[in-house]
Amino acid sequence: MKNKKLLLESKLLKNSRLTQNLGLKIAALLFAALLWLVVVNVDDPVDSVSFRNIPVSVSNEEVVTNKGKVYQIVDGTNTVNVTVYATRSVLSKLTADDIVATADLSQMEVNTFLVPIQVSVRGFEGKNITAEATPKNLQVEIEDVTKNSFPISVSTSGVPRDGYVVGEVTANPERITVRGSESMIANINKVVAQVNVEGRSTDCELEAKLVYYDGNGNPMDASQLKSDIGDEGVTVKVQILPKKNVELHFNISGTPAAGYIYTDLSCEPQTIQICGTEDVLSEIDEIEIPEEVINIEGKDSKIEISVDITPYLPEGVRLVDESANNVIVTVGIEQEGSKTIELPVEAVRVDNLADKLKFAFDSVTEIQFQFAGIEEILEKLDIRNAAFIDLGKYTEAGTYEVSVNVEPIEGVSLLNKPVVKIILSEKKEENNGDKEE
Repeated sequence: MKNKKLLLESKLLKNSRLTQNLGLKIAALLFAALLWLVVVNVDDPVDSVSFRNIPVSVSNEEVVTNKGKVYQIVDGTNTVNVTVYATRSVLSKLTADDIVATADLSQMEVNTFLVPIQVSVRGFEGKNITAEATPKNLQVEIEDVTKNSFPISVSTSGVPRDGYVVGEVTANPERITVRGSESMIANINKVVAQVNVEGRSTDCELEAKLVYYDGNGNPMDASQLKSDIGDEGVTVKVQILPKKNVELHFNISGTPAAGYIYTDLSCEPQTIQICGTEDVLSEIDEIEIPEEVINIEGKDSKIEISVDITPYLPEGVRLVDESANNVIVTVGIEQEGSKTIELPVEAVRVDNLADKLKFAFDSVTEIQFQFAGIEEILEKLDIRNAAFIDLGKYTEAGTYEVSVNVEPIEGVSLLNKPVVKIILSEKKEENNGDKEE
């Protein structure tokens, strides 16, 4: 009996020790747990990082397309910003390529056409990681499908090799049929095949980048458009042509008013750049403008006109800069003056005398020349070394009357044709060689 009593007292004493200061013991336990969490988070705390402009991929498109409809993503919702929450050690390894944003059209709300965007992080499965997108929904519009056919124009970039320009460009195919939503098809203004011709000097066929432009000249997102060009895409045949600088030659017609003379003609620019095939360009040294284009009939002052030279380009030739087709032509017309100049007959130059003939003037006299033209030029006019006779057609001995010519002088004209009398005789030969007596 005594032993049972001692055993009971011992148990009571042990229980009283366990329950003694129970609140302090619970607080100590909680503090230890909190301290452990603090230590863990200080060592590798949870943080967040944001990624901008993550593209949203669309899945289960057949939900819309099987009904003969197409969807169009409303502007600005096809990319999202994503915030990822994870420990710093995990976040330090993340890149934007690891983020996947998906909109499942089968989850689209029928009334609002909003599609929830789900975000996942590839390569970090099993990690304590979460991600959320902003905005949270993809906004789409559902429309009927339509199609239209458009011509394909060509745009070139880059500069061919020096001395060459781009000639004709032809897209293959020349037209394209495009399918898509009614609003997108209606918004297409033109379809352009873009090619780069940098450094080219021969004809070539290049793969082109196809770009759709709206009515404001802005490129469109073609990801939701389908065409009939197939896998081969669009190619462009590019003609590369040599270029050449040539002068312009203007002829004039008509006679100025009485008492006035035509003095000169100038044009700006004086030369133009043309292009064409090698064989065509080799035959062209200048562009001839017919006389009916510049008519000075009855004019009594300087005239200035703009001439479109395009109609006068030879066949197979075009301007390098087709906007530079207008040339400004200035025609000088001045009041006429006159002047008489006397020149000793010995001062007349003799041209083209036959080797077998000797030459002499029949008499020594003065020759009178009458000139008309601009007063300022006439005052300074000097025809020494400019007056000459041409004996090219006189091949036999004899006495002849020959006209005296004067080399053209800008701003003046010769009113008379002086004549001189000359004697041509045969040269005599001596036994010791050809020698004149």
